[in-house]
Amino acid sequence: MRDWLAQRSRVTPDATALVDAGSGASRTYAELDSAVELLAGRIAAEGICVDDHVGVLIETRTRAVEAVHAAMRVGGVLVPLSTRSTTAELEPRIERADLDLLLCDAETEDRVLAAADGVPVRSVDADGQATPIAATTPRPFDLPEWDPEDPQVMLYTSGTTGRPKLVVLTLKNLLTSASASAFRLGTLPDDRWASPLSPSSMGGLAPVLRSTLYGSAVVLCPTDAEDLLDALREHRPTGISLVPTLLRRLLDAGDLPDSLRFVLLGGAPAPDDLVRECGERGVPVCPTYGMTETASQVATARPEEAVAHVGTVGRPLLFTEVTVIDEHGDPLPPGDAGELVVAGPTVTPGYYDDPEATADAFCPHGLLTGDVGRVDEDGRLWIGDRKADRIITGGQNVDPREVVAVLCDFDGVRDATVVGLPDQEWGERVAALIERETDADPDRIDAAAVEAHCRESLAGYKLPRVVAFGELPRTESGTVDRAAVRERLQEKRV
Repeated sequence: MRDWLAQRSRVTPDATALVDAGSGASRTYAELDSAVELLAGRIAAEGICVDDHVGVLIETRTRAVEAVHAAMRVGGVLVPLSTRSTTAELEPRIERADLDLLLCDAETEDRVLAAADGVPVRSVDADGQATPIAATTPRPFDLPEWDPEDPQVMLYTSGTTGRPKLVVLTLKNLLTSASASAFRLGTLPDDRWASPLSPSSMGGLAPVLRSTLYGSAVVLCPTDAEDLLDALREHRPTGISLVPTLLRRLLDAGDLPDSLRFVLLGGAPAPDDLVRECGERGVPVCPTYGMTETASQVATARPEEAVAHVGTVGRPLLFTEVTVIDEHGDPLPPGDAGELVVAGPTVTPGYYDDPEATADAFCPHGLLTGDVGRVDEDGRLWIGDRKADRIITGGQNVDPREVVAVLCDFDGVRDATVVGLPDQEWGERVAALIERETDADPDRIDAAAVEAHCRESLAGYKLPRVVAFGELPRTESGTVDRAAVRERLQEKRV
């Protein structure tokens, strides 16, 4: 049986598949299919076949999309890697993924060649040190026989709280996730899904795969807010995937086009004031809660629900069950907060070559998310912090989100993250990394001013005792890299 792109090309060959907002170039499904067939033949000639692992580290977005489909076409397992990773970060990831081939481009080849350690490397560009894949003569290949449980993609988790894990996602995971998302958001033949996110994260990979199933187009966009806004106004997409910080910057830059019918907002909790502003400005915001381990969305609120019930991420998607459990693993009644457990056909079978981590991730009710939340009487999901993010100082519990909300209410503060640092006397000490607005006066927003502002709203034990200023480090998916934040604040403390 042919892969998803081949099926889509057969059904709607003349429909637009891909638009590069940077160059303005576009491709139909027939044109994309032809390019993918050529690349797949070359990958096959390199010895790649069913179940082999194909790593992809490509800055060029259109080339990355081709690689995604080519890996599926030959029956390989796609392993996208972050183009932002250093050589030191890539080395253990490449080794753990057991790659059989690694595709790079001119922008990433130096790091890839230094980190590959015996893995064959081919570049999608013609010039450079790495052998170009174009030099490989394509050969015919056998079509894979698809099974719903076949691994299709392996993605590294963001690793914001420690060592990232390699999540296995099957054909069933990806297909049911795409279906459930379409049932919640709707889908139309003329849809155009704007994507500024990298396909090395689920948030960037999902539009590529889902649009192929839906027969709609993907618009590959820049990440700079002003350039992204220009691209949205020019190409007038009907949907977009964003993280809250990027949406905040877009709104600061101007009005979003009225062509949008959904703004899928995930990767981090959506601030209540951001959702309210979207309601006031007519932005169809859809706060969502999801994980790499669930092939993206677990729950999503439609715009009218998001504005009417600010703070909720909506009800779980079709086929997905969410259970809230207490510290003993027993289900809690509606309204009570506890750890969220997710079950359903979108949930990963586990982590690659890590049976211990897989066993620890599941309980009788499903996948343990590590996130705290509650389900109200109407079935809506409300998300708190990760269990691991809770701060206990002097025996008192501190919710980092509460402190962040107060910090972000300080005029001139763009964003903030709060973590706990080890403290010999109190167990943990509240620490904050604060990102000022670009035009903010540093002399006005300093540590003393932050403390004075926080004292108006927070008890003394909740006050940040370590404060640093600077841009928040983020993962490929746009979430705050809490491990990097903690390291920076620890250095500040020293």
